[in-house]
Amino acid sequence: MTTITAEARREESTALKWGVNLMTLGAVAFIGYAVLFFVRNFTDSFLELGIGAGQVDKGKDAIQAFSPDLYHYISHLHIAVSAFIAATGLAVAALSWFGVRRGYMWAWLAAVGAPVLGLAVALPAHYPWGFATIGHLGLVYLATAIFVVGAVLSGKVLLEEEGRRETRA
Repeated sequence: MTTITAEARREESTALKWGVNLMTLGAVAFIGYAVLFFVRNFTDSFLELGIGAGQVDKGKDAIQAFSPDLYHYISHLHIAVSAFIAATGLAVAALSWFGVRRGYMWAWLAAVGAPVLGLAVALPAHYPWGFATIGHLGLVYLATAIFVVGAVLSGKVLLEEEGRRETRA
């Protein structure tokens, strides 16, 4: 009689494949958002995607005319934030593709934990000052929704596999 290993069952799991693909797609979308964020810093738009005169009454030229040092400071923050968004996206994509796909619960926990931490800290700061526009956060919410669907699908498979292992032990 042939025994099907946990690894083989995982390989055949459509839910795990879809989950991993969606988690990875969401993570890559975060990288794409970071690229947009980075590029806008060097254009006349300067301010973040979806942030305009309705949210900030001064643009690139006015900020630069008021204080070149302040302009450079804001620019460096744009660059740093975009780098951290991209780095998180890359790490989450790698954890999802190489760890979650192989059924490692630790990879799933890290892949889910990193963006949850980032979003839990960053998103609330958008609301008190009116920066939570759909133009600004819409792509982030879309990428997050895709990622969450993938995390739920793959997480369910991994939890079921953990339950089967515990039952056999």
